[in-house]
Amino acid sequence: MADRNPVKRYPEFMILAVICLVVLYAPLLVVMGYSFNASQSITVWGGFSWRWYEDVFFGLEASKFRTAAWNSVTIATMAATASTVVATAAAVGMVRGGAFRGKAISFGMLSMPIIVPEIVTAVATLIFFSAIGFTLGYSSILVAHIVFCIPFAYFPISARLEGIEGFYEEAAQDLYAGRWQVFRHVLFPLMAPGILAGFLLAFIISLDDFIITNFIKGAGVETLPTAIFGAVKQGIKPNIMALSTIMLLLSLVLVSVSYLLGRIGLDQGRGRPDKDG
Repeated sequence: MADRNPVKRYPEFMILAVICLVVLYAPLLVVMGYSFNASQSITVWGGFSWRWYEDVFFGLEASKFRTAAWNSVTIATMAATASTVVATAAAVGMVRGGAFRGKAISFGMLSMPIIVPEIVTAVATLIFFSAIGFTLGYSSILVAHIVFCIPFAYFPISARLEGIEGFYEEAAQDLYAGRWQVFRHVLFPLMAPGILAGFLLAFIISLDDFIITNFIKGAGVETLPTAIFGAVKQGIKPNIMALSTIMLLLSLVLVSVSYLLGRIGLDQGRGRPDKDG
């Protein structure tokens, strides 16, 4: 009988995986640990303290961080909402639209923001906005975030839609439901876990983005990632570690919720009734 898990025959893979995990996550653990450091030093442990978290909310730079956080949250909310609407329409067209001319090209265009290096997207967006005379600032960040968040919302939604059998819609049409009624009362509720997962993923991608935002934000507009970068240029302080830890934990929570919603959608798809049942 063939070995169903041939990776076990290569223990070097486990060693390489452990090394990669340590390199990726050890710095994050160090940042989280020193965010509770009572000392102002970022290398010398002075005891456990919440002082730097208090400094984030009530310290000298608190107003700057609050403004940046408000910009980040509002932009991420609007960008995730708009991109999810576009991604939902695109998923319905791509998955339920059958074969049509240019389908492969359309899929490639949807995937482009993920494939193209983010620095290239940032430079291209800046050049485009400058060419059309679009003022850089809050609006330019929002437009750019909507565009590059679309594929991140699209893939969870399309994956959920592909797991929904067509006979649900056929049954509704047999009962004289129109296309909008089929989508509203049948397809949309079944797609809801995927849509919400796509929204949360787009939200966290927008919230955490730095490269594109830093290129097109203009003067006087900051988001949390750019505010952190600006503060770090003046020297790494423990309050930056505390703020980074808050953002990291928020990202982990949202990504976990998005994953669980995706799993719920898959479980519902596996438990769907049989056509003949």
